[in-house]
Amino acid sequence: MNILLIGSGGREHALAWKMSQSSYINKLYIAPGNAGTSECGVNVDIDICDFDKLKDFALSENIQLIVVGPELPLVNGIYNYFREQNDTSHIEVIGPSSKGAMLEGSKHFAKEFMLRNNIPTASFKTFSIDTLKDGIDFIDQNNPPYVLKADGLASGKGVVICQDKEEAIQILNKMLKDYSDDSAYKEVLIEQFLSGIELSVFIATDGKSYVILPEAKDYKRIGEGDTGLNTGGMGAVSPVPFANEEFMSKIEERIIKPTMQGLINEEIDYKGFIFFGIMNSDGNPYLIEYNCRLGDPETQAILPRINNDIIELFERIAAGTLDEFELSVNPSFAATVILASGGYPKEFQKHFPISFRNKSTPHLVFHAGTSFDEDDKLITNGGRVMAVTSIGEYMKQALDVSYYKIGLISFNNMYFRKDIGQDLLSELQDSMIL
Repeated sequence: MNILLIGSGGREHALAWKMSQSSYINKLYIAPGNAGTSECGVNVDIDICDFDKLKDFALSENIQLIVVGPELPLVNGIYNYFREQNDTSHIEVIGPSSKGAMLEGSKHFAKEFMLRNNIPTASFKTFSIDTLKDGIDFIDQNNPPYVLKADGLASGKGVVICQDKEEAIQILNKMLKDYSDDSAYKEVLIEQFLSGIELSVFIATDGKSYVILPEAKDYKRIGEGDTGLNTGGMGAVSPVPFANEEFMSKIEERIIKPTMQGLINEEIDYKGFIFFGIMNSDGNPYLIEYNCRLGDPETQAILPRINNDIIELFERIAAGTLDEFELSVNPSFAATVILASGGYPKEFQKHFPISFRNKSTPHLVFHAGTSFDEDDKLITNGGRVMAVTSIGEYMKQALDVSYYKIGLISFNNMYFRKDIGQDLLSELQDSMIL
């Protein structure tokens, strides 16, 4: 089977790494890929949203399956584009239709979907530049903290938690006025703040059946102790101690099953992954948001724990026979730490050489913002440069190995959080499962 993987981040390198191990695969192409994916298949220099060029390539290389990593091509309708044309309708696409992708593409759409399907979530109101005064009045009538969210896609950085009214009003003005040229900020949601611990839950679905994948905990803030600006993610661990059988059962009954029934009732074509951003508030799950794809960097932590041939999973999704698939998960812990360029998520420099002090270090090091210079040397090329993942019988062991491997990697202005997973270790210590 010839397969085309769309994307260029750490998630896509992890997918390429997993897919390249499959017995079903003949040729794997990645568009556009990064320095790491070039070791798993052939990188193709095509923009992820240039559907015409992707189509020409898919037809010329006899592509039978397209796996879409990032959200933008999904929201822009890549599934519909390939499925609705006679000459490409035979090519299976792993990813939802454009309407399904609106679960991520519009926070307002997603919230209304949650309400229609009685899914527990935070209360909210949506405002635009025309209703800015109403938004300010809404802030004034409610108590902090306030959660402000861009309605559209903002690369994981469109959420701001404000601790007082003045800050919230300032941020609302900034989002709706200063960012008015960015379509993500055409509308802004002001949401009830829910306290608790966040959890990333994923399913694969063929539109009828679903499989719950390993859960993870993502660390979004740039600073240690979960401080500073939101990022695309600075690390992840899997499994998560508090996501026990009882809590996961609540998530399935109250959130996953109603979501699936809602997709079926509303005739939304959905064949791919769904991310559920869960808040554990006093033992009860609330849905914070959907994503229409796997998370990053959670993918780098959960895929190494899946024992199955991932292409079989994709084939079951495409054929609508996911109910016949049995997931096999390694019970070990996975710990992922992101190496970022200094200054990220604000301005940062790139094109610095990356060096490894040990040839074995690249094992389970997933590239994101990397490329090669004119001398074919590995260099930085983005904010989040790579993800270092390790597997261990205990979480502390996995974390220790990841941080040891980080000590063998270097580039100018390298930054990483040193506290990934530390908030969970005390809970594990209580149960003597470090």
